[in-house]
Amino acid sequence: MRTVNVYEAKTHLSQILAEVEAGQDVIVARNGVPVARITAVAPKVQREPGDLRKLPGWENFVYDPAIFAPLTDEQMKEEGWD
Repeated sequence: MRTVNVYEAKTHLSQILAEVEAGQDVIVARNGVPVARITAVAPKVQREPGDLRKLPGWENFVYDPAIFAPLTDEQMKEEGWD
């Protein structure tokens, strides 16, 4: 991890950002005392519809529309919804 002072960071910001993009963290110090760390931002993960079905355990998933059917009054009372 490289340490630079504020003046050097201001002067060589483009070069420092290139190093950060390459995976190196840079510490910015004021009078030799570390005050900040410049680190790369993780890229945003783009997901596509159906990606979750590729995970383990989804191969046997079956959609049951009855799960979302309204409950009868009797079923509501059994569940404790008086």
